[in-house]
Amino acid sequence: MTDLQQSRTASREASDDAPAPPGRPSRRFRLGRRDESPAGRYGAGFLAKLALMAVVDAFGVYVVWSAYLAESWFILGAMVAMLVVANWVYFSRRVVPLKYVLPGLIFLFTFQIFTIGYTGWVAFTNYGDGHNSTKEDAVAALLVQNERRVEGSPAVPLTVVADGEELGFAVVQPDGTTEVGSAEEPLAAAEATVTDGRVTAVDGWEVLDRADVLARQGEVTDLRVPVSDDPAAGSVRTQDARTGYVYESTLVYDEAADTMTDTASGTVYTPNDEGQFEAADGSTLNVGWRVFVGFDNFTTAFSDSRYSGPFFQIVVWTFVFAFASVATTFLLGMFLASVFNTPMRGRKIYRTLLILPYAIPGFVAPLLWSGLLNRSFGFINQVLLGGAAIPWLTDPWLAKLSIIGVNLWLGFPYMFLICTGALQSLPTDVLEAAKIDGAGRLRTWRSVVMPLLLVSTTPLLISSFAFNFNNFALVYMLTGGGPRFEDASVPLGHTDIMITMVYSVAGLDGNAPKDFGLASALSIVIFVIIATISAIAFKRTRSLEEIN
Repeated sequence: MTDLQQSRTASREASDDAPAPPGRPSRRFRLGRRDESPAGRYGAGFLAKLALMAVVDAFGVYVVWSAYLAESWFILGAMVAMLVVANWVYFSRRVVPLKYVLPGLIFLFTFQIFTIGYTGWVAFTNYGDGHNSTKEDAVAALLVQNERRVEGSPAVPLTVVADGEELGFAVVQPDGTTEVGSAEEPLAAAEATVTDGRVTAVDGWEVLDRADVLARQGEVTDLRVPVSDDPAAGSVRTQDARTGYVYESTLVYDEAADTMTDTASGTVYTPNDEGQFEAADGSTLNVGWRVFVGFDNFTTAFSDSRYSGPFFQIVVWTFVFAFASVATTFLLGMFLASVFNTPMRGRKIYRTLLILPYAIPGFVAPLLWSGLLNRSFGFINQVLLGGAAIPWLTDPWLAKLSIIGVNLWLGFPYMFLICTGALQSLPTDVLEAAKIDGAGRLRTWRSVVMPLLLVSTTPLLISSFAFNFNNFALVYMLTGGGPRFEDASVPLGHTDIMITMVYSVAGLDGNAPKDFGLASALSIVIFVIIATISAIAFKRTRSLEEIN
């Protein structure tokens, strides 16, 4: 450093440390330097941040511990990583912008990225009924579900006990010892009071009286309490809540050979590629496990006759429904917005009345309309049409028109609001220039108002298309997807859209076995379709802005 630079540095430091004139902050304060004193560093703001982060860390530790107990290593690792990053960000002075962005990033990862990733993983598995857990769980379930009473096993006096909502059995063994256990914990010795050869009190458990046992009779008869930690040792079951018997599984699992043998018939089952135990004759046991199946779910959706026919019809109808919904609601909303954009008496009252349908919850209004459109006793048929029996919701074409009509009633207030705002924000100088140039009202609307209106509303139209593409509540509440396809072996109908098809295929409506793998594959297809259309539409929107 030269002498001149040293002189300037010393002069600057002296001016920084010099006392400021009365009523004027010092140079050091004016430059925004932090107060490095202990009082400034550990003030009320720091203590509030410390308390808030303590709450966050406590919640995170709880999640980590729960994930550890459940052996969910991915969630455990992700939670630990988020806790480390959060503490580093909020106790560091070098990443101030990230302090504001981090909560949004965490929610984005948790509710968007993780959800999409998990759905994608499920789409390549056979996750569903009979394949909803690991192979170890499947083996344990098969051993439990294929039990029969051990011949010659003694009957033991049994008492039904409870620990909160968890049921258990307390038994008196032939040698006089008392044991208690539940479905999760095998029988173990316990201190109990025995009266007339039956347990009447046991430490840590509540003895249920006869009325409580009858109220939970189904749970009692279904309860299996393992005799020991070895599943092959059998379990205690009861039919009368007073006497227990030991049941053993008719299946025997050979861990070394990885086979399941039926001791009654001698049939040997070996694992197959589909996550099931399969015999030589092709028969399988009813409980399997999750395995990776590649693109089988996507192949099933497009090639299996049970799904391919309804699938393509539903895809076409979904596009028609989404485009028709956006077009009809936008045109009606724009027309009404244009009408009420001109000064008139009572305009505020009319505008208020027009947005009333928008105030009704989206899952309640379809239920109301399903009653109004009922063929037998609906208000529209019985009152407005003089007792006609028009099948608004049971004829395929009328049901589709009804859905579009009801959605028009529900959706035009939203379009009315955004078009009203867009029209009121149009630059008046452009409209005046068009008027000076001699453009009429129709030419001004076509060449000036409409292009500017589309620039403002196109992103909202795209979001409206995506919403109607997945408008589950309207279809499910109004028609339930019906009327059903007559030639389909799956519970799908003429008014089903892709999202309701996913719901039905997943088996969540109770009309079909659960198949989360196939449903996830269809969800991925929906995601790709919407993402592609949205990307193309936004690209066209930018070109429209450049033209204008």
